[in-house]
Amino acid sequence: MPLPRSLFVRTALTLALAFVVFQAATFWVVYRTLIMPVAERSADDLAGLVVLSAQTWVELPPQTRVAFERELARQHGLRLTTIDIGATVDAPQFAFRSQIEAALSRRSGEPVRLNGVPGTAAAWLDIPLGGHDLRVGFYPDRYAVQPPLAAIAVIALGTFLSLLTALLLVRHITVPLALAAQAARQVGAGELPEPLPETGPAELAELARRFNTMAAEVRTLLDNRTTLLAGISHDLRTPMTRLQLNLEMLRDAPSPARIDRAVADLADMNQLITGYLALARSTQAEARLRFDLAGLLEEVAADSGLRWSGAAPCEITAGRLALRQIVANLIENALRYAGDTPVELALECSDTQARVIVRDSGPGIPDDQLEKVFRPFYRLEASRSQATGGTGLGLALVRQLAETNGWKVGLHNRPQGGLEAVLVIQR
Repeated sequence: MPLPRSLFVRTALTLALAFVVFQAATFWVVYRTLIMPVAERSADDLAGLVVLSAQTWVELPPQTRVAFERELARQHGLRLTTIDIGATVDAPQFAFRSQIEAALSRRSGEPVRLNGVPGTAAAWLDIPLGGHDLRVGFYPDRYAVQPPLAAIAVIALGTFLSLLTALLLVRHITVPLALAAQAARQVGAGELPEPLPETGPAELAELARRFNTMAAEVRTLLDNRTTLLAGISHDLRTPMTRLQLNLEMLRDAPSPARIDRAVADLADMNQLITGYLALARSTQAEARLRFDLAGLLEEVAADSGLRWSGAAPCEITAGRLALRQIVANLIENALRYAGDTPVELALECSDTQARVIVRDSGPGIPDDQLEKVFRPFYRLEASRSQATGGTGLGLALVRQLAETNGWKVGLHNRPQGGLEAVLVIQR
């Protein structure tokens, strides 16, 4: 019969079997090293007392034997007699009977088998000695070693508590895993499950924390995919319509101006598609390299036409291409909205992190929309509208690349006016 597939059942059965085997081994060791030696010693003492009492009885004068029998019965619970006790049967079974019979046989020199009398609990044996057929009787309850019930109770209680502890422990581990499995199924179905409780052992709490982060990221990716598809449908429709219109008009009246407009529409479409592909690829982390961040910023500033005085060398380990694209997008965004005001590029480097700061003196962004502008295709209605704001994918690409590589990026309005973009990279 195959084991159930449930982790709870399998682990509980494994632990239960281990505990039962351990307790059985413990009982066997106690039985062999404690109970059996005591039982054999007790049986040997009883056999010695029986044989010695019989020999003493034979050697005593007849007139003192009755008093000796009474004293033997009173002190030791033994009955010594030559009287026929009647028909006998096999003695009742009791604990360690075989050990007592073996000790009596060894002491008397002849095989001894204990007999009983119907209606009584006493055990009897015959000892022919000195021409007398002596019969010795005793109560097994007095001489037989009783199993140590306390030890057995302790072992049984230990087994029960061990099994109960194992079940509670396994359940404490498997319940969070079952919740995680259910939540994973919801994520696979495109739903956002309730956050898992980040409690319990450190490993399970870390697993829940990571899973909650992953679920939120998956939900964000699904939302971005939906937005991306909607954006492609919306943004490509306008230049495609213009392109189709120009082509139809070129049938009747060829015009260089219309051809130029068609070429411009194709350029717009190509730019849109390039942005879509860049955003789609931004979910893959780039290989990390060791390089000088100050040198990279100098290259990006030169390519963007930004005057920069440079900074001290700052060695970091990061994805070079992703970092270059983020900084280029932030600089391009600042240059687009700064107007005639200058754009500043700064680098702050410490032992633990590097901060790339891009500042402009443009109109800034309303505080309630500082996070919204990182959404794909989100455009502000004022100065950062579609007319001057490009495709609306630049900041979305910046945020996606930063999160994929483990960096942090944020926007802040400057007190004196303008916007400050900060990229934080762990060294």
